Amino acid sequence: MKERRVDVCQELLCRYEADGEAFLQCIVTGDETWVHFYEPERKRQSMEWRHTSSPKPKKVWVQRSASKVMLTFFWDYNGPILEHYMPRGSTVTSATYSNLLRENLKPAIRQKRRGLLTTGVCLFHNNARPHTATATVSTIEELRFECIPHPPYSPDLAPSDFHVFGPLKDALSRTQFQDDDEVRSAVHEWLRTHPKESFSRGIYALVKRWLKCTELEGDYVE
Repeated sequence: MKERRVDVCQELLCRYEADGEAFLQCIVTGDETWVHFYEPERKRQSMEWRHTSSPKPKKVWVQRSASKVMLTFFWDYNGPILEHYMPRGSTVTSATYSNLLRENLKPAIRQKRRGLLTTGVCLFHNNARPHTATATVSTIEELRFECIPHPPYSPDLAPSDFHVFGPLKDALSRTQFQDDDEVRSAVHEWLRTHPKESFSRGIYALVKRWLKCTELEGDYVE
């Protein structure tokens, strides 16, 4: 698996060396994540300086709520492209994901990124089964998207995981939502007000992570 990670990173670095920033600017990346009605404070958020004799801080309601909303989010170096929520009771399958690409993502790219469909979309998603199923691959080919290789079990190389979803959940943590609409509204507001420069940094950070993964011979990139 480490060898596969190195091979993919080297392949993508060669592509970057050949095409430069034009390669990064054609990348559209996305993934799914659960957003809970209540997300407890993360360990890093709750860290504080205390004396060795200080009493342990009291914490209440440390469990995530069972109620949650499935968010699918696509973005590029210019910012958000598509924010989509799965209906309650449904799951992400090859059929639903393919339909999302065809009926939602492509029209959103056409509307928000004029010319990108002509120059070429490099779709960057992970190796989840709905993303790699035969029907999904056929849909991607039908849409004339290029699928960028991604090694399995590599959230450290997936921009949505290392750059977007963590900060999003940190921002929403310790907020109690009452229904799906409140969750969606809070997520939308965070994405809307998140600086555009942050999204470009997330895409450009890929190059450093590909380099680091290669230097570490496939070990996980912090």
